[in-house]
Amino acid sequence: MRLVGDNVEVGVYKLSKALAIARELELDLVEISPKAQPPVCKILEYKKFLYEQKKREKALKSKATKVVIKEIRFGPQTDEHDYEFKKKHAIKFLSEGAKLKAFVFFKGRSIVFKEQGQILLLRLAQDLEEYGKVEQLPQLEGKRMIMFITPKK
Repeated sequence: MRLVGDNVEVGVYKLSKALAIARELELDLVEISPKAQPPVCKILEYKKFLYEQKKREKALKSKATKVVIKEIRFGPQTDEHDYEFKKKHAIKFLSEGAKLKAFVFFKGRSIVFKEQGQILLLRLAQDLEEYGKVEQLPQLEGKRMIMFITPKK
């Protein structure tokens, strides 16, 4: 096996010799790359190695972008003032970088106005065209008609 590490002469050793060197230094022999030819092992303190690995993973996780989804709810007969008010909120959400889930909720017999709900959502998509793009066109799921809009970078 190929042996690497601090205070160790890099080279190819037999397993017994590598273990003897690790014992001599009072450290652990850790297999780093088992698929390599010959396998690569490193002499180090195993607990410290695990700690460093967790630290690296945590740093990568914190740098990953978290997708925030904001919702805006309409009724099928939402009037002009309410529509403008919710549109302002939608613009704010998209400019902050959040995804927008706009939906029309149909109560009771208002499901008859499916077309009105679709027109409302398409109008919203058209008004928000400069702030975001439609990820999913209006789609009826149960009593809700849902549309997703993602912010433009």
